[in-house]
Amino acid sequence: MPEIIQKYCDRYAVGPMWRVNAGDRDSINTVIVIPALAESERLFRTLGSISRNPEPERLHTMALCVVNNRHPAHAGLNDCEDNQKTLRILDRLIHGVMPQEGEREPDLFHDLETILENDLRLACVDASSPGREMPDKVGGVGLARKIGFDLALPLFDYENERLRLLLSLDADTLVERNYVSAVRRYFKTENVPAAVVSFAHSEASNREEQAAILCYEIFLHYYVLGLLFAKSPYAYHSIGSTMACTAEAYAAVRGMNKRKAGEDFYFLNKLAKLGPIGTVTTTTVHPAPRRSDRVPFGTGRRISRFVSGGSREYMVYDPAIFLIVKDWLTVLDSWDGENERTLSSAAAAIHPSLESFLQELHFDDIVLRLKANSGGAATFRKHLSCWFDGFRTLRLINYLSRNVMPPMDMFSAVERMVSFMGGTLPVRIKPGNVPLLDEQQAILDCLRAVENECGGTCTL
Repeated sequence: MPEIIQKYCDRYAVGPMWRVNAGDRDSINTVIVIPALAESERLFRTLGSISRNPEPERLHTMALCVVNNRHPAHAGLNDCEDNQKTLRILDRLIHGVMPQEGEREPDLFHDLETILENDLRLACVDASSPGREMPDKVGGVGLARKIGFDLALPLFDYENERLRLLLSLDADTLVERNYVSAVRRYFKTENVPAAVVSFAHSEASNREEQAAILCYEIFLHYYVLGLLFAKSPYAYHSIGSTMACTAEAYAAVRGMNKRKAGEDFYFLNKLAKLGPIGTVTTTTVHPAPRRSDRVPFGTGRRISRFVSGGSREYMVYDPAIFLIVKDWLTVLDSWDGENERTLSSAAAAIHPSLESFLQELHFDDIVLRLKANSGGAATFRKHLSCWFDGFRTLRLINYLSRNVMPPMDMFSAVERMVSFMGGTLPVRIKPGNVPLLDEQQAILDCLRAVENECGGTCTL
């Protein structure tokens, strides 16, 4: 085991409370970590889709399911019972045995049969049974992912020099047949510490929920496109079921955080400071477009909010905000390190609210501290870019939106952003109108294409 990984395991990995239940552990170079909470109806479809990946990559890949919940008083008795059912099925599959008829849903038989026939290498962690539950205060998807990633590290084959990858997936997210090979090929070609995989939510079961997921995806791509336009090194999607990184990179950033929500955003934010975050565009993962109130934001919450009609969903950040971010990043990237006061002056010249935002963060003091710890202008620019990271970029965008540039009509904003990138939408936008669903799909396809053309890897 490389020294950086051994040190991480010794100092920061989860303790012996959780253990891996697995069969053959030889020659593993890819581990797919999947948290599961009350997912007996969906998890095995996801595992079935992984098992359809062809050899030889599948033979060196292990799917590690972290079946988790807090104490039943907090998690809910039904969820805990569902988790026990999942654990029983997983244990049988790990040992190559078809679950008994009473233990499985009838419509899961085909997926379970496929998993066994294709010899998908499976493992699970019991973070559900009495005495093994996750702590009530920090028990959430962040800790579940951390448990899986931490326990995956000792599973790798360290006897050869092959690339060792940690992939993050969700229990309701289907993958394509080239998922593993496409991700591994990308890492071998691009030599990046981390990447995200292209995503497209599966089609919803009704028009209302399909409208919700189109609205949400357009918003997500609009935001990343704005960051690409601004030339931000943090221009990537932060979605848990799309993440991938090397084992060494995982250890270098001291692993996954324990957040109950937003764990993907903060994890990728750390990884971006190691090197470029790539985007794998040769395969796609397909999250389920279902309602959920488990976390305060994300797909499930956005769909629930859209369907309930509680907010104005067709509103996004004013594109002019990204012009300010672009100008500010240009200043940071070109600063010569001679006079730190010129940075504040440049911020004021870009926009008074940018100056106000930086003053609230005591920016001048931060500049002095970073400069004192830098060996030259290039090192300082690197440190400053790490300080003005994805989190502070989002804070600035929200600050400007709240104080000087309020949200505007989504489709007018999208049209303008695409024009910033030198493109045009395939649909004519009428200000204030919501296009038909097929027109929204065409807009979404256009955003994906523009993003892929100007995306790739984003570097500090």
